[in-house]
Amino acid sequence: MTTAPSQSSASTPASAPAALRAARRRDRRVYTRSRPVLFALLAATRRRAVTRVGGTVLVHGTGPCREALTRVPLDRAAPGTTGGAARELSTGGALFDQEGAGHRATRRAVADGLGAAGVERLRPVWREVLERRLAPLGVAREVDLVPLAREMAGATVRALLGGTAAGPEEIAGAAADAAATAVRDHLPGPRPPGTARAAREAAARLEALLAPVSGTAADPALRAVLAVAAVNTTVAALPRAAAWCADAGLWEQAADDGLRPALADELLRVLAPSPLLPRVAAADARLGGCPVRAGDRLVLVVRHAARAHDRPPDARDPAPAAAARLVFGAGAHACPGARLARAQLDDLLAALAAHRPAVLRARADRRAALPGWRSLTVRATAGPGRREVR
Repeated sequence: MTTAPSQSSASTPASAPAALRAARRRDRRVYTRSRPVLFALLAATRRRAVTRVGGTVLVHGTGPCREALTRVPLDRAAPGTTGGAARELSTGGALFDQEGAGHRATRRAVADGLGAAGVERLRPVWREVLERRLAPLGVAREVDLVPLAREMAGATVRALLGGTAAGPEEIAGAAADAAATAVRDHLPGPRPPGTARAAREAAARLEALLAPVSGTAADPALRAVLAVAAVNTTVAALPRAAAWCADAGLWEQAADDGLRPALADELLRVLAPSPLLPRVAAADARLGGCPVRAGDRLVLVVRHAARAHDRPPDARDPAPAAAARLVFGAGAHACPGARLARAQLDDLLAALAAHRPAVLRARADRRAALPGWRSLTVRATAGPGRREVR
């Protein structure tokens, strides 16, 4: 368990080096507590844009990472890739393992729900959760932001899919379990025994929960993949973003309607909710001068490609868009949920900024598919009728 700096950190200027170090030190714990060996390997190799380690090519550089996503032929259904893991969620990994016309058709199918109009239709769903869950901050009580993020994600998925019999937290729990089992073979190293069976069982539970209440025809694979992606990235990102704002003194930027959208983008860049994008090359190529052979595993370290490790978030001096957007991928297979992620984070920052909460306790989640907090408890330092703590 980690403890926060004093509540005065909520009002520390964002430029203060000590505040930035505290924020980065806390956030680093979601990696060191859950993936210590992998984190050490990636940190040791990040000075080179592209590094080969046996049959694996680690890609850290911004340019090579974009090139790998847009120019290198990829085997999107290979075991150990995002598409391969998605296939474990059902009989097909819709969206992530598709190419050509099939992929374009699937993206069109989700565009209505994840486009600008769709996001605005969904917004009241998660705003109700925010208002209810954050109300205790106004009466000097503590709030754990992880259950809040979980309910936000589950409620949004439920609305996006047109309703299910399951509740938001039940959906979120099942999606987290499915992801935790399906992505185990994304990381270098031996695959734990029983992973495939556990993935199938978790996927079956998730699909059953997501069955439409109307009984109308629906693609169970697509529903499962959307649920897993939305839930796990939301639960990983939102509490970490709040911790960064509290520790680095970013609440002033979060309270500014003009700066907050840029701050949301910056936080998503630094958080890189999916810090690694595992791929497999389908043909010989070169990345950053390093030869790549067909069948090589590519580990795209988007956290480093987006400069998350050495450039802190700042809405007044944001990183170049070419680097920042890599956390959502690039090209035809870029994440279709980027707009949704930005909108949810923007609303969370706006809701929290009035209270300028400080982090009281934080515990990393060692089991989750994506680096994140198992609990992150905050308390307000300012708000209506309260003087800001300094």
